Amino acid sequence: MAAKLFDEVTERGLVRVGIGERALADEIRGLAASMFGITRHWHKRIVRSGENTLETARGNPPDRRIADGDVVFLDFGPIFEEWEADFGRTYVLGNDPHKLALCEHLPQVWQAGHDYFHRSPDITGEQLFENVAAVSRDFGWDFGGVIAGHLVGKFPHDKIEGEDIDSYIAPGSTHPMRRKDRSGNICHWILEVHLVDRARRYGGFYEELLDIP
Repeated sequence: MAAKLFDEVTERGLVRVGIGERALADEIRGLAASMFGITRHWHKRIVRSGENTLETARGNPPDRRIADGDVVFLDFGPIFEEWEADFGRTYVLGNDPHKLALCEHLPQVWQAGHDYFHRSPDITGEQLFENVAAVSRDFGWDFGGVIAGHLVGKFPHDKIEGEDIDSYIAPGSTHPMRRKDRSGNICHWILEVHLVDRARRYGGFYEELLDIP
């Protein structure tokens, strides 16, 4: 359903020159409500453009109006039937070859992390983070995130694991990712990729569910 929502965002051309980031976030919130009856999102709705795309989810850059030639990314966490989704995609407004390469490389880095996870039965969050960061560099980008993903589950997942580092795909997360949480539920993970070019002052973002085909 999250993928269908983002497909509709593309088909309607909602990511466009002239609209503010917050206004676009509100439009997508309204679209989610009309398509699926979604009224809640488990994390803040993120629209970033231009140099704001260097910021992680924890940042709060000033609202910015989307301009011609911008890179824009969306990061939304709608709640479907009490289950958390988390989905991120990047758009390029214009024909800049370096920005188009960014948009092309994001899913490739994500897929490399996905494949590494699925061929590594005892992988930890720290190991997957290191892999994704290394692959990002191989593609010629800096990895812009302090994490490369997190647990996701029945809302609200933060009451299961809190701020425990092992809830994240990050340095210091040394427990096997394939495990059960404290409530006995199988842990499911979101893999996120944030690639940045600090010299050119922009980045891109891509995320979705990691461990269910």
